[in-house]
Amino acid sequence: MKKAFLQLHIAVLLAGFTGILGELITLNAGLLVWYRLLITAVTLWILMGLTGKIQRLPVKEALKIGGIGFLSAVHWVLFYASIKYGNVSIGLVCLSAVGFFSSILEPLLSRQPVKRTELLLGLCSVLGIYLIFHFDTQYKLGIILGFISSFFAALFPILLKFSMRRVNMQTVLTWQMTGGFVTLSMVLPFYLKAFPVNTLLPSLSDFLWLLVLAWFCSVIAFQFSMNALKKLSAFTVSLSYNLEPLYGILMVFVILKENKTLNNGFYFGFTIISFTLILHAVILKRNHKRAVAVNTPAA
Repeated sequence: MKKAFLQLHIAVLLAGFTGILGELITLNAGLLVWYRLLITAVTLWILMGLTGKIQRLPVKEALKIGGIGFLSAVHWVLFYASIKYGNVSIGLVCLSAVGFFSSILEPLLSRQPVKRTELLLGLCSVLGIYLIFHFDTQYKLGIILGFISSFFAALFPILLKFSMRRVNMQTVLTWQMTGGFVTLSMVLPFYLKAFPVNTLLPSLSDFLWLLVLAWFCSVIAFQFSMNALKKLSAFTVSLSYNLEPLYGILMVFVILKENKTLNNGFYFGFTIISFTLILHAVILKRNHKRAVAVNTPAA
């Protein structure tokens, strides 16, 4: 159990570290995501293929998961663009809006009633982002891109959840990354025409950071999450990932020292968002305990 908790929190920290890598890698957002998907997809096909964990899929199902992979690629491009046009803290803090979009999209797509508590907490996170947007004018474009990114970050996991009912997670992830790579490759020429670059190839340092991003923050983080799910409940894993923006921003403050360049408006908004994320975790845990108590038969 302790090993599972350790692997889970390492996975969450690795997920939070992706924002820092977005700052360290000098490629533009489109190329950064393209290389990440390329390395991750190739690695997954090799590892999952050798271990026999990839299921055979009907063409229609593979195309569906691949299409969802394109939505995840759009999320990543917008996320890293928000970092390039703002900073890492801005990109990560905007991820807190995922809860708001999820509270609307999941009931809409699954035809279930809206959970008012989740919607209210999501609105509190949006309020925190708005305060940063209002008081920190230099990062407005980064905030807009990050906010749109959080919409796609909420959308694609909900759609993937339907596929996971029929297909194992290793197969879903492999086809998601493959689909994201193929579809992004199709639109990349148009992207590069709009945002031209001097070179398409990463520098040595960029390539090394891309390997860290693909191997550690994607493949290993996924494997650790899978290992944790074998010992821990899906609820515990999901709850830990809800705090990813908070963990990520704290790492940014320690590693990149961005806290020295942010104004009071950011801290005011960040305080509201942090309180909302922690309160959401507390409420989820309380509701989970109640559900377990109700479903546990009396002795």
